[in-house]
Amino acid sequence: MKKIVLNFSRIFVGVLFIFSGLIKANDPLGFGYKLQEYFDVFHMSFLGGMATGIAILLCVFEIVLGALLLFGFWSKKVTSGLLAVIVFFTFLTFVSAAFKVVTSCGCFGDAIPLTPWQSFSKDLVLLVLIIYLFINRDLIKPVTTNLKVQQGLFVFVTLASTIFGIFTYSTLPVLDFLPYKIGANLPQLMKIPEGEKGDEYAIMYKMHNKKTGEKKVMSDKDYLKTEIWKDENWEIVGDPDKVLVKKGYEPKIKDLLITDASGTDYTKELIENPYYSLVIVAYNLNDTNEKAIAELNALALNAAEQFNIRTVLLTSNSASDADVFSKRMKLFAEVFYGDAVPLKSMVRSNPGVMLLKNGVVINKWHYNTVPSFDKLADMYFSK
Repeated sequence: MKKIVLNFSRIFVGVLFIFSGLIKANDPLGFGYKLQEYFDVFHMSFLGGMATGIAILLCVFEIVLGALLLFGFWSKKVTSGLLAVIVFFTFLTFVSAAFKVVTSCGCFGDAIPLTPWQSFSKDLVLLVLIIYLFINRDLIKPVTTNLKVQQGLFVFVTLASTIFGIFTYSTLPVLDFLPYKIGANLPQLMKIPEGEKGDEYAIMYKMHNKKTGEKKVMSDKDYLKTEIWKDENWEIVGDPDKVLVKKGYEPKIKDLLITDASGTDYTKELIENPYYSLVIVAYNLNDTNEKAIAELNALALNAAEQFNIRTVLLTSNSASDADVFSKRMKLFAEVFYGDAVPLKSMVRSNPGVMLLKNGVVINKWHYNTVPSFDKLADMYFSK
């Protein structure tokens, strides 16, 4: 029985660590964004510039620990490493849940979103299993005792996971779990489907009785139903509060708002364009790759001249900063503005490119993989 429990714990923990590491390594930039949130919470913002590098290293560490546990190699060191990792993450998820500082832990990236309490519960289960493995570490038997084979497998797993993380960072996630993935119909994802209901809210009034001094809080429905407003002794104190009563259907895209410099909403016009349009997403112009911007600018000019393709650039920078950048780079693309959160979700690249047509994401590219103008013309524009 002890052997069965030990093997189950070893396989479960090992597979889960590998899966968690691979899912995050699939989108290291997204994991880096999540780490930046934690850095800000713990007043370690100086690490923000290294967030993506740290993210890749953490993913490699998870994958390697999980693989070594499955192989049964160096059980004392591996179980000690697993215990240190899970204690740290259990503390982190508890802080996130208890103090509501980070709304999603990012344990499994965007593939399996978990609330902080769900993540904390998951870490507690892992903590129990890893403690059991640590206590019984001497009973874990390696699949081979050949030191060269052990070292070779260790090097292979380390290199493979590192290369995978660098590859996805330098291109785009192999699997896209975000709502702006290729083939997505953006206008549809912004709507609540027919038959579904949105969030239900109640307006809560703080009431005070001038005669008796009694205080109470009541909803707008009760306010009208009881006709308390007819009683001159009762008065509303302060501003009413809007309280969520029932959680409704939540569109997959709920925070996309694209405006011009004056704040005019252009979201519908831009994403529902019935013709091909190129969308350059550079959520932060201060850190964007300017060489890539220059190349995309030339591509946009050719696309407009030869096929009348509209190109826009989306950024979260201020209008004044964007104007300075646009003039310095001699941008041909029109500049529009949006919040950094949805812009980061559009393309995991700064800058990145989306090809839209009639609200559908036809394709998208990291700036390292954008096809030449001739290829784009052959594949899309000339058809």
